[in-house]
Amino acid sequence: MSMFNDTRVKSSVFLLTGIPGQEAAHIWISIPFCSIYVVSMVGNTVILFIVKTDPSLHEPMYIFLSMLALTDLGLSISTVPTVMGIFWFNVQEISFTACFTQLFFIHALSFIESSVLLSMAFDRYVAICNPLRYASILTTPRIAKMGLAFMLRGVLLIFPLPFLLKRFQYCKANVLSHSYCLHQEVMKMACSDIRVNSIYGLFVIVSTVGMDSLLILLSYVMILRAVLSIASQEERLKALNTCVSHICAVLLFYTPMIGLSIVHRFGKDLSPVVQILMGYVYLLVPPLMNPIVYSVKTKQIRAQMVKTFFK
Repeated sequence: MSMFNDTRVKSSVFLLTGIPGQEAAHIWISIPFCSIYVVSMVGNTVILFIVKTDPSLHEPMYIFLSMLALTDLGLSISTVPTVMGIFWFNVQEISFTACFTQLFFIHALSFIESSVLLSMAFDRYVAICNPLRYASILTTPRIAKMGLAFMLRGVLLIFPLPFLLKRFQYCKANVLSHSYCLHQEVMKMACSDIRVNSIYGLFVIVSTVGMDSLLILLSYVMILRAVLSIASQEERLKALNTCVSHICAVLLFYTPMIGLSIVHRFGKDLSPVVQILMGYVYLLVPPLMNPIVYSVKTKQIRAQMVKTFFK
């Protein structure tokens, strides 16, 4: 008997979703997705390699960039098995343990990335507003402590979620609307009171992404004030140009995240395909675009890439 025939039968798996109505074309749809993953992984690996091998790039800005690349690499690795499993082999089933593990890594890495983007905003603030103390404020030991703090914050805040989800009984048709597991979706599949998860999830979002985005905005308000006080227009443009890559990274990360959240909460009348595509944009676009943006906009990274791979 199918587990969907009786809504009170306890389920043992979740079913992931590819692109509804396009199942016959999944093998063709997999080509751009596979290309995105390959470019993302290669791009972020190249950034890590370039920064590690070039002593002139062992500066705070590039160390933070390495943290961003490492986080993006982790996000790609966390989602590629289930996404490509659906498109290549039509494997929709995922066990509870695998699903909870995947959502732990996706959410923890997302919050770590938010922290890294905040640290990069702080780096630009110090470089522009207090350049004489830049080297003394952002020392290597202090950056290492910041990186450890980011990792601990992301891991510790997300650590309870799999255990909170594990205590539920899942007796509905557990069809998720994405090809990977997210906490806000999985908890809605439970036949139990999910208020604790909802409240804790909201607390985590506000204390990480909410706080980080406000502090990033505050950093740029202060940067803008400092830049406007510079007499030379050429110097103003030069100072602002050092922020362009980071601003792009911030927009690439927060815009899809906010868009997906709005669609989940208020987009009930929208086509499921819109929600699915927003989910892919949220997790696939930042790891793809960040290496490209920094390679194009950062002269030192671009020059070292040319030196390494084309000479």
